[in-house]
Amino acid sequence: MPGFELFGDLEKKEVTDVLENGVLMRYGFDGMRNGHWKAKELEKVLENTFQVNHAQLVSSGTAAISVALAASGVGAGDEVILPTFTFVASFEAIMMLGAIPILVDIDDTLTLNPKAVEKAITPKTKAIMVVHMCGSMANMDALQNICSKHSLLLIEDACQAIGGTYKGKVLGSIGDLGCFSFDFVKTITCGEGGAVITNNEAYYTNSDHYSDHGHDHVGNDRGAESHPFLGYNFRISELHAAVGLAQIKRLPEILKIQKRNYTIIREALSQIPEVTFRTVPEGGEENYSFLNFFLPDLEMSLKVSEVFKTEGVDACFQYYNNNWHYIRKWNHLKELKSLYPISAEVKSGLEYLKTSEFPKSDHYIGRNISCLIKLSWTEQQVKERASKMVEIIKASL
Repeated sequence: MPGFELFGDLEKKEVTDVLENGVLMRYGFDGMRNGHWKAKELEKVLENTFQVNHAQLVSSGTAAISVALAASGVGAGDEVILPTFTFVASFEAIMMLGAIPILVDIDDTLTLNPKAVEKAITPKTKAIMVVHMCGSMANMDALQNICSKHSLLLIEDACQAIGGTYKGKVLGSIGDLGCFSFDFVKTITCGEGGAVITNNEAYYTNSDHYSDHGHDHVGNDRGAESHPFLGYNFRISELHAAVGLAQIKRLPEILKIQKRNYTIIREALSQIPEVTFRTVPEGGEENYSFLNFFLPDLEMSLKVSEVFKTEGVDACFQYYNNNWHYIRKWNHLKELKSLYPISAEVKSGLEYLKTSEFPKSDHYIGRNISCLIKLSWTEQQVKERASKMVEIIKASL
C-alpha cells in the first residue's frame, strides 16, 4: 500500500484509451463512445472480485459512505454507531444526512467493541458502521448478531481494508452495504474514487440514482431520464475509472507484496516479549497494508514513535494525538464548528461528546504504533528496516 507505487503501462493504456475515445463522463454520449464504458467495466470486475451482486462507483470513499447511508434510508435524527478510531469522513458523512454519529469504544482489534455497541443502542439507532481500520476487521459474527437482534443495518467502511477477508468473505461484502476508497494512498487507487457494494437490489438501485442527481438511467437519452427522488453529484469520471480498472488487476500482486513485507517485520518484532499485536478475529485475514503492534504503555509508545521519526523509520503512526483518526483531537466535532447551521436535533444528539471519555480506546490507541507497509521496498530493505525497529524498541525498554 498504496497502489500508486505500482504504476505503469497498464494504467497508461487504460487512460490513453479514454483520452483517444474522447468521452470523459461516465454517463451519456453513447454515440461518441464506440462502446467504451470504463466505469461500467470496473463495476463488473469489482462484482466478480468481491463476489457480490452489485457495485456502484462513486467519486470518493467519503461519497461511498454518504451514498450507502442514504441508499439504505439513514437520515434525519437517526443514530449511527461507529468507532472512536476511524477517519473524519465517517462522521462527516453521517452528519451530512442529518443523522447523529454515536462513537463507542474499540477493543484490541482496533475496531468496534461489540459490547460497547450493544450498550449504545437506543430506539433511534438505525445502523452500525464498522470501520475496518488499517486493513483488519472487527468480530463480524458478533456485530451481525447484534444487528439481527435489533433489526439494524450493518454498513462496512472497508476503505482501508480492500482484499482483507473474514471467514472466506471479502471485507465489505458481509454487511448490508460495503464502502471502499480508491484515493491516491489506498491499496488500489483511481487517483480519486470509491465504490459501494451490496447484494440488495433496492440499495443498489438507490445508490445508482442517488449518486447522479437522482437520474434513473433508463434508456440511452440522458435528457429524457426521469428523477424518482432527490440526489447529488457523486459521479466518478471515466479517467479515474480507467486507472482503477488497471489497478484492480494488480490487486493479487499488491496483496502478495504487502503480506511478504508485513511478515518479515512482524517476525522480527515478535522476538521482543514486550511487543504484542492487534487481535485479528478467528477466521479473519488482514490485507497486510499496516502492521499494528502494542507497547507496554503510552509513554513508551510515544517515545518509540519519536525515535522512529528521527532515525528515518518513516510511515509509522502513533494515533493518540492524531487529529485525523482519533476522537481525542476532534475538537471541530465536539465544538460543532460548522460553516452551515446544524439542526437542534443533531446538536442535542452530540451533547454526549462534551463529557464522554473513552478510557478503553485510550488504552489501545495509546499503546499502539501502526506501520504502513510499502510496496516499493525490496526484501533487503524490509529486513534492514525490521532490524532497525527492533534495535530502537529494545533500547527504549
